[in-house]
Amino acid sequence: VRFKGKMQPGITLRDLVHAIPYYAIQEGLLTVEKKGKKNIFSGRILEIEGLDHLTAEQAFELSDASAERSAAGCTIKLSEESVAEYLRSNITLLRWMISEGYGDTRTLERRARKMEEWLANPELMEADKDAEYAAVIEIDLADVNEPVVCCPNDPDDAKKLSEVAGDKVDEIFIGSCMTNIGHFRAAGKLLDAHKGGISTRMWLSPPTKMDEHTLMEEGYYNIFGRAGARMEMPGCSLCMGNQARVAPGSTVLSTSTRNFPNRLGDGANVYLTSAELAAVGAILGKLPTPEEYLQYAKDLDSMSSEIYRYMNFDQIAEFQKGAEEGARIAAVEIQEVA
Repeated sequence: VRFKGKMQPGITLRDLVHAIPYYAIQEGLLTVEKKGKKNIFSGRILEIEGLDHLTAEQAFELSDASAERSAAGCTIKLSEESVAEYLRSNITLLRWMISEGYGDTRTLERRARKMEEWLANPELMEADKDAEYAAVIEIDLADVNEPVVCCPNDPDDAKKLSEVAGDKVDEIFIGSCMTNIGHFRAAGKLLDAHKGGISTRMWLSPPTKMDEHTLMEEGYYNIFGRAGARMEMPGCSLCMGNQARVAPGSTVLSTSTRNFPNRLGDGANVYLTSAELAAVGAILGKLPTPEEYLQYAKDLDSMSSEIYRYMNFDQIAEFQKGAEEGARIAAVEIQEVA
């Protein structure tokens, strides 16, 4: 899949996730109908290009969804800067873990040093220039000018928002491994700007305890509470289908990975959407029109550096201090073994 051009206002990475099956359907490479189903992704490696400057956290949102395409794996071409940023953060985290007594010191330190070796001599894997593919899907970002959702109850059934707008919504779920801290900030900004509470039952479950802690410190849990959202413990929550459940027969907007029948609730009709669209749906109690959605989401781009900011541990004083201690501990232990 090759993306080109610039993302349009209000469009999110989750929309690009869904644009992949949408464009495949338009090109006859994917069918929704199960009888005689065609799926160009099945059992193949999905390679994504044209989004080089995503962070690793953002890239994961795209690669994670390759499982829903039935792909055997996924690669995303990133810049050296994106990879280096992620590794620097992880080196600090690994050595902080050593200082906190996590795992085996030598194993963690060995990983940190391998990352430092790459940073000293960075080399990216790239596709051969003469590589041949089963298919190439080119997506012009200028044409992705409204959200794309996956309809009940099939993650392959991708449609533009304008095709499904107006459907009444009963419940909202923002969570799963498809989300990161930026999605919760974006949802919080939309809910806070509205001030009027929500028209649905809303579940929120940050993927990690670190995300939960940071969102609490930044005041987002207060925003969610005022809006009337239900905060679940960090983890999979509704996405697993065996923890919390939505009401039987309800219509749901979910950021989860998949929307198979009866997974989130008995007889539930589940749309897969971005966190931003889900938040607007919670406010309105329905799937908005593209115009209604943009009325709420138009300002998110101008706040992007504040909202879509990730946890770079090498820039957090607490982790920097712990990493220094972890490096000292590792040096002593490795020297003693030697």
